[in-house]
Amino acid sequence: MFRKILLPIDLQDTKLAAKAVEIAIEQARCGGAELHIMTVVPGFGLPIVASFFPDSAMEEAMRTVARELKAYVKANIPDDLAVRLKILEGHAAEAVLDQAKAIEADLIIIPSHTQNLSQRMLGSCAASVVQHAACPVLVVKGASPGEARRRA
Repeated sequence: MFRKILLPIDLQDTKLAAKAVEIAIEQARCGGAELHIMTVVPGFGLPIVASFFPDSAMEEAMRTVARELKAYVKANIPDDLAVRLKILEGHAAEAVLDQAKAIEADLIIIPSHTQNLSQRMLGSCAASVVQHAACPVLVVKGASPGEARRRA
């Protein structure tokens, strides 16, 4: 069974994560695993871009995201599970892979949009994680943004 499960969540698209959260909860309960829930705050990229923002901007963004992630977990993850939270800055796929390595994850459960042509050509976060992860990756496909709008 799995001891450490990594679940990346995009707080901008939590509906996409609903199925992945259900599966992660089930897997964590089955094996008594720790559930490591993370999110990624995009960095400023180039130093020239960062120079347009006050030094405290990223610190404030990280605090805000931490509050949002805690609220999301409180609303969606049962209290009986062992949960660890992590917020990283940077490129999403790289951050997920770095965190998986840091915690020695046994499984990554990652939500993904149904791919369209542009995602196939340009790649996606989930595709990059699948390609480079050292542990099994379960990709949970959700609706594409267009499908989600049509269903609503």
